[in-house]
Amino acid sequence: MLDPKLLRENPQAVKEATRVKRIASPQAVDDWLKADEQRRAAQTQADALRAEQKKLGERVGQLKRQLKGAVSPELEEILARSNQIKQQLATLADQQAAAEAQALQIMLTLPAIPDPTWPVGADANDNVVVRQWADPALPPRRLGDGEKDHIALGQALQILDFDRGVKLAGSRSYVVRGAGARLYWAILRFAQDLLAQRGYEPMVVPVLVTEQCMTGTGYFPAGRDQAYITQDGSVLVGTSEVPLAGFHADEILREEDLPRRMSALSTCFRREAGAAGKDTAGLYRVHQFDKVEQVIVHKADEAEHIALHEEIIANAEAILQALKLPYRVVKNCTGDMGQGKWRMYDIETWMPSRVAYGETHSGSALKDFQARRLNIRYRPKDRKSATQFCYTLNNTAIACPRILISVLELYQQPDGVRVPDVLRPYMADIPVIARP
Repeated sequence: MLDPKLLRENPQAVKEATRVKRIASPQAVDDWLKADEQRRAAQTQADALRAEQKKLGERVGQLKRQLKGAVSPELEEILARSNQIKQQLATLADQQAAAEAQALQIMLTLPAIPDPTWPVGADANDNVVVRQWADPALPPRRLGDGEKDHIALGQALQILDFDRGVKLAGSRSYVVRGAGARLYWAILRFAQDLLAQRGYEPMVVPVLVTEQCMTGTGYFPAGRDQAYITQDGSVLVGTSEVPLAGFHADEILREEDLPRRMSALSTCFRREAGAAGKDTAGLYRVHQFDKVEQVIVHKADEAEHIALHEEIIANAEAILQALKLPYRVVKNCTGDMGQGKWRMYDIETWMPSRVAYGETHSGSALKDFQARRLNIRYRPKDRKSATQFCYTLNNTAIACPRILISVLELYQQPDGVRVPDVLRPYMADIPVIARP
């Protein structure tokens, strides 16, 4: 959510954000300003009427003491005016509430202003590669002669079963089994352990949350079509960022307790609305997956925000480097970064069957956009300054099963799939997932 003061004082900057992010429209900014003016006008009128009402009340008290139960034209006139003010205040309260509701509805659709140093563009084609990494022993490559993509390989090893997945749950479903399931969980456990060692508090959080939590984190209203919503209105999360970021909603934290580093492993659910016909086979685009997420809540300091953004990206890179998977880091252009982002990186991991890097991580710096919606504030150390809204960041640590595409295809060998060295302690030191 934007600072209302910013909207009033610099609406042009927000209009430009709607243009470069292709979210909402400049007209929405004007509509918000109009609703805000109506709300403020109603408030001003109501304040004036209450001041008049107070004076009239004082005069009524004086007259009643003087008249001692008698009546007078002045008293009757004042009482009539008091009743009129009461009715006017009720009308103004309705007008103010309607204007507030309209302003909030519009505000929830407006984008954050992106960092002016970030690339401006329309979509992912305009993203900018920052760096790339590969282990010399496992460079990005095409599938070689006799090598299989992850679908055929997983089926041959009897560790992936797509037919039964579809039978159980419909399209974009899968079953990971046997040594494949052990590999799946080993990847996630390794990521959890790395984050814990780096000071991120491990948490087990709900994956079924309230609509208010989805709105507070910025996923609603725009992302409703991507969510699974239950009959009672609860929502299955598409990322544990939602409960992690919402953990401190409506709280005032102490500056000395910041930054708060948190992580969670959760099952995630996405409808993939609008993806009909895209990546229908395999593990790239599925409805259900598991992800280790990292979230940071910290004080409102831009330099610290930038440093922490680099930190959470470095955490994800450390995981990929430990797995020896080739990847690249890209700056997301304005048209590909989403509503609340000030800065955003994607990490894309090499996938031989796609002959391309595929997105596996998204790391976002949101400044106070989420914290305003969630009402997360902190009290400065001096205890004298006013409370301020926190800043928040988030990034994928690792997500399965998508990362299995890279692991299976790059680590395959004639007798099966070699288990990455860093994962062997999590798999009873199994060196190879062998063919049955």
